[in-house]
Amino acid sequence: MKKLIDFDGLFDEKLAEYMQKNSEKYTEQQWEALIPKLYRKFGETFIPAAQDTPRGYYASMDGAELVHTLAAHVKEGVPASDFLCREVEARGDLNALIGLLSEGNNELSMLAVNLIGAEKQAFDAYFDILRNNDSAEELVEAVCEQLKAGADAAKERAIALKREGVREEIMLEILSRCKEKDDAVFEMLLTAFRCAGEELPMRASYLAAYGDVRALPVLLEVIDRDDINFLEYQELKYAIEALGGEYTTPRDFSNDPYFQAVLAQQTPPPKSDA
Repeated sequence: MKKLIDFDGLFDEKLAEYMQKNSEKYTEQQWEALIPKLYRKFGETFIPAAQDTPRGYYASMDGAELVHTLAAHVKEGVPASDFLCREVEARGDLNALIGLLSEGNNELSMLAVNLIGAEKQAFDAYFDILRNNDSAEELVEAVCEQLKAGADAAKERAIALKREGVREEIMLEILSRCKEKDDAVFEMLLTAFRCAGEELPMRASYLAAYGDVRALPVLLEVIDRDDINFLEYQELKYAIEALGGEYTTPRDFSNDPYFQAVLAQQTPPPKSDA
């Protein structure tokens, strides 16, 4: 493997020199627009320490070496430049990237998930992360986002884990994003809504996301209950309207603490006499 080079650190040094020499030449807003252009130009600049340009340094590596280099950067605490990450994203070996998810390094796993995306080959590893109660919350959220993007391919495993009681809310959220309609999925989302308890607003949003109009009668029945608070009412009304329905019954939430909190945020503060 080639040596690890902190290209971003080298760029920062050159940028600091350039900014010092041209401090009066650009406004802050102009600097914000210029710096990305300078970074791209730096990617084509010959760097003696690399005996190549930053882009060329990684372009000469194969897919497995790119992933190995990325992992080494994280483990050794050497910043991984955008040049490396983009090259891994474009040509990195997918199996090698998936392998990083089982190494137990949260930073490395997060990076791998962002680079892998919603590739179906990674879904087994993604579900392994969800099964692991010790997985970092940010990693669980990142994995959930990718599984939602490929919900139809993730459906059967999400159903199985939901039945096992593994991260039920996440499994419901994944299932709610399925595009291919399935009675088993619909019944699972509807059943979860019926026994939602404090999760009522979230589970109403799952029905809205799933988009099956058969949920309308149940939503309309629940929104009409006297024990619905303002927060629940809002989410239920949104779900009903998202499914093409309408709820027009007047409701009085003036004594509801959620309504009062929203009203307090919207009410302008009293003017000072000064």
